[in-house]
Amino acid sequence: MTAPDTQSTGAATPAGALDGITVVDFTQVYMGPSATQLLADFGAEVIKVERPRVGDLSRNSFPDSSGLDNPIFYSINRNKRSIALDTRGDAGKQVIYDLVRDADVVVSNFRAGVMDRMGFGYDKLREINPRIIWASGTGFGEIGPYAHKGGQDILLQALSGVMWRRQSEETPLSVYPTTLCDYTAGMHLAQGVLLALFARERTGEGQRVDVRMFDSMLHMQMQEAATQLNRGAEVNWAAMPLSGVFPTTDGAVCFVGAFKAQPLRDLCEALDLGDDLWQRPDLQDHDGQLANKPELQEIFRAACATNTTDYWIKRLEDVDLLCAPVLTMVQALADPQTEINKMIVTMDHPIEGTVQVLNAPITLSATPAAVRHRAPTLGEHSAQVLAENGYDEQRIAQLRAERVI
Repeated sequence: MTAPDTQSTGAATPAGALDGITVVDFTQVYMGPSATQLLADFGAEVIKVERPRVGDLSRNSFPDSSGLDNPIFYSINRNKRSIALDTRGDAGKQVIYDLVRDADVVVSNFRAGVMDRMGFGYDKLREINPRIIWASGTGFGEIGPYAHKGGQDILLQALSGVMWRRQSEETPLSVYPTTLCDYTAGMHLAQGVLLALFARERTGEGQRVDVRMFDSMLHMQMQEAATQLNRGAEVNWAAMPLSGVFPTTDGAVCFVGAFKAQPLRDLCEALDLGDDLWQRPDLQDHDGQLANKPELQEIFRAACATNTTDYWIKRLEDVDLLCAPVLTMVQALADPQTEINKMIVTMDHPIEGTVQVLNAPITLSATPAAVRHRAPTLGEHSAQVLAENGYDEQRIAQLRAERVI
């Protein structure tokens, strides 16, 4: 089951929560586009400004048979229109100024100061449109020792403490395989835009929104940070002595031995370990269990290795312990819950035909997310957007001849 794609079915698009909001989108790669796609999914008109002939860097992230229109790009750029525009000269800059005059939001995720150097800083655009919401996502902000650095996901994993925090000191340092920092900051960027839009309803004035990936990653660790700041102690959810991931005969099972009065007793029952273990005097509290964690984990590992994942899931659920099978991405996408939640949607694609992407993760009963159109080809809507903003055919042809669009 997939949510309807109005491109393919011709079905009416439901009213969106952000209908009537226009976004001029300078974002690229992942953090910014994930934010503006969320706005677009809920009805905002997003005009994606791209470099001629090259476009958003995510069009070239990995070699792909579809070239500039690949899954990396179309996964985070649906419901947007693309204008390919050379903004280095006055003509290109004027196009942006004309778009901003009637827009609601401008979003970018360049390094700090780049929008100012391009001629599109907050002060400049606010002169044109006092109601504009100017939203910027950067790695570290405009001041400080890291202001010059690019806000790349892996660097932020390292600098924010996330990479250092792992199950134990013996666990090798490694890169988290999903772009955790980009996505987190992207969602904060979308939240910032929504908060500013809400405030503008009361004040009539726009404002500047700044989101820094560094701050987002620190904020993700708010419990751990507060414990470190106020107790000088580490909170490590992966180091809990009665929790872990354990191989089975056909996969792996994950369980959490916590949030219960006697989790060790219940684990011993579920894993057929008898009563002697949980009754040991040295295992009666968290500190004792933590001190004996290597022994406990080895016992759990040996037990789980004797039967299937489904067998242990049933046993653990019978005593009301939190547990789950460890799924691959392929399995997670095919999981019945994914279908029930309508998390996969289809889009028409100019090269590949029908493609599938993930749906917005927020459900609104009256103004839901909708796939109105696929991700754009580079510059697909340049002439259309300009015409809608008062440019006649002669002026559009001139801009094309001058390679501005």
